[in-house]
Amino acid sequence: MRLVQKINDGWIFHADFSQDLIANAKAGETVRLPHNAVDLEMNYFDEKSFQKEFAYQLHLPWQAAFQHQEVALVFDGSMANTVVWVNGQQVAQHADGYTPFEARLTGLLQAGDNLITVKIDGSENPDIPPFGGQIDYLTYAGIYRDVWLKLTDAVSIARIKVETAHELSDAKAVTVIATLANPRGVALAGSARAELCTLDGTVLQQHTVAFTGDTVRLVFENLAGLALWELDSPQLYRVALHIDTPDGQDTLDARFGFRTARFATDGFRLNGKLLKIRGLNRHQSYPYVGYAMGRRAQELDADILKNQLHCNLARTSHYPQSPYFLDHCDEIGLLVFEEIAGWQHIGGATWQDESVENVRRMVQRDWNHPSIILWGVRINESRDNHDFFARTNAMARALDTTRQTGGVRCHEKSELLEDVYTMNDFFHIAPPDWLPGRTPAPLRQTRDVTGLAHDVPYMVTEYNGHMYPTKRIDPEDRQAEHATRHLEVLNAAYANPHISGAIGWCMFDYNTHKDFGAGDRICHHGVMDIFRAPKFAAAVYASQCPPQEQVVLEPVTYWARGEKDRCEVLPLLVLTNCDYIEFKFGDFPVKRAEPDRAKYPHLPYAPVTIDSRHVDMAEVGAWGMQWLDCQITGFVGGQAVSHVTLSGNPLPTTLEVVADSTTLLAGEKDAVRFTVRALDQCGRVLPFLDDVVAVEVTGGAKLLGPELVLFKGGVAGFWVESTGAHTDTQVVVSTRRLGRQVLTLTAA
Repeated sequence: MRLVQKINDGWIFHADFSQDLIANAKAGETVRLPHNAVDLEMNYFDEKSFQKEFAYQLHLPWQAAFQHQEVALVFDGSMANTVVWVNGQQVAQHADGYTPFEARLTGLLQAGDNLITVKIDGSENPDIPPFGGQIDYLTYAGIYRDVWLKLTDAVSIARIKVETAHELSDAKAVTVIATLANPRGVALAGSARAELCTLDGTVLQQHTVAFTGDTVRLVFENLAGLALWELDSPQLYRVALHIDTPDGQDTLDARFGFRTARFATDGFRLNGKLLKIRGLNRHQSYPYVGYAMGRRAQELDADILKNQLHCNLARTSHYPQSPYFLDHCDEIGLLVFEEIAGWQHIGGATWQDESVENVRRMVQRDWNHPSIILWGVRINESRDNHDFFARTNAMARALDTTRQTGGVRCHEKSELLEDVYTMNDFFHIAPPDWLPGRTPAPLRQTRDVTGLAHDVPYMVTEYNGHMYPTKRIDPEDRQAEHATRHLEVLNAAYANPHISGAIGWCMFDYNTHKDFGAGDRICHHGVMDIFRAPKFAAAVYASQCPPQEQVVLEPVTYWARGEKDRCEVLPLLVLTNCDYIEFKFGDFPVKRAEPDRAKYPHLPYAPVTIDSRHVDMAEVGAWGMQWLDCQITGFVGGQAVSHVTLSGNPLPTTLEVVADSTTLLAGEKDAVRFTVRALDQCGRVLPFLDDVVAVEVTGGAKLLGPELVLFKGGVAGFWVESTGAHTDTQVVVSTRRLGRQVLTLTAA
């Protein structure tokens, strides 16, 4: 029978690998997984500090079950070139930093203590994707995902694939295909029973078949009364598969959903209904600890994308990401475009072989996620390579006939081997001399890009980003332009029925190599900062949801006299999904302003621009002498639904400290994010407040990063990570001008 358990505690970390560690236990730092080999500063660090070899060791005590069962360690992800030894004997080598692998220990374990040694090589090996050229992101070394101890009988289930059919009818079908693991090479024959269940375990149907060989196939037909997986009701089901053979029994389950997803020349359809994709790109990195964040932090990013930014898709740029992130996308109804590891560079034959294998491992790991609608099988922004990309497409199509393939490029007239032409389009701000005779526009026309005389399925996969990087502390005019550029691209995407949607670059700022970003090792490309605190442009995305889901009313202004030339107020951009707004400057009469449908006719919800059409010159002139309060109210269905007051005399009033959770999980490596804001008397962030935030953490957790942080744009952020102690955690946040707040995280 199967037993799988995490073994994330008790690992010994060595900052330098040496050959004598292979067979000899040595003292070192005791760490919990996920683990980052080198914690970096926020900026101005040396990324080469983790480009070397490290070692991890684990003492695995003997268990009686080891004598008769298959024993393996399962690594969910380690960066990048990993070698595993048990008692001095090599048992695994894995060159891909983003997909799982197993180290088989059967027959090599001895009574007493067993030494597991793992070497992690964080160097940029030119034979391993994405390395060999320059990459605009960091590949943090370490065992940065979970490790599991797996025990099974001699014959077990290696993987399950669930394929659905007739999804839109009331006679749905499910095919369950299982591949068996048989490392001892015994004759395979037995019986298999599959149970189709709800997530709570209620069995809806079951089916039993006899089998021979290493593949089991079962089919459920005429399934009535089952719900579709939809964005607003992501219904999931579960298949539990049981096998019984003379050499053992095993049980493995898989979650899935009923849905259709198809890109065509007239757009994307989910369950047969047109849906304009509105998404953002996501890296899986975090300040200080790189990739080494646990389940709830990964889930939080999905929640932010879905419930705060109101996107309907995330692109996993530029590699397969955490299973926890993908699982949560399934659970909350967030679409995913998943792609293989790489950035512009294509290596030699060995590199390309490894990349094709990366496709195989990605698809086999993730083929049951209903959230995933497209496989990315081209190296991001690479040049054409017919033979190589023919292989990556063929691999994905052979493994999964239910999804289309896409290949992200940034060059016009690139060869289309994939099903969907996916394009990074930064054309809308290109100077005219780049392309003589062409007028810059928010997005290029699809046929101009493809060079084809006919339409093909098409999606924009990046825009803005590095073309207009914006820090959350940048001046108001830049913030407004940043938001405007996102608005313009989304409006153009909604206008063109041949564009399935647009995925902005990117969700949040991220650390990078020295040759990218702002020179500080940060790419300030996000609509949020590196702590996931929103910039004004975040409200561009949030405001496209219906007001019944969330009312958005965000004036793009610091409301500070010196932020515009000649101390002017106008124009003032208000990002909102309200029907209209009313605003009042000082004691002047209340005015009404409508969404700017002339400029943004295709957006679901256009912003409001308050300008000289709404305010006469007498009012404007008054602002040169005094700075007044402003009240803005949003209306839906004739009713006031949201109100914002901008103070003409803002004063530091409130220290706001918000934790994303009130609990901290002691049994796993868990982390909770804290956001600290300096607010004025109207509840608005004070963007220019210079102050130090002191953080003190006691109890069952530790602070990630320094104990002193600065307000940036009136906001600071940090994460608190569990240590394993079943003790409540107290977090004290202190400032000189706004006092202190004390929050408690309950151990769970």
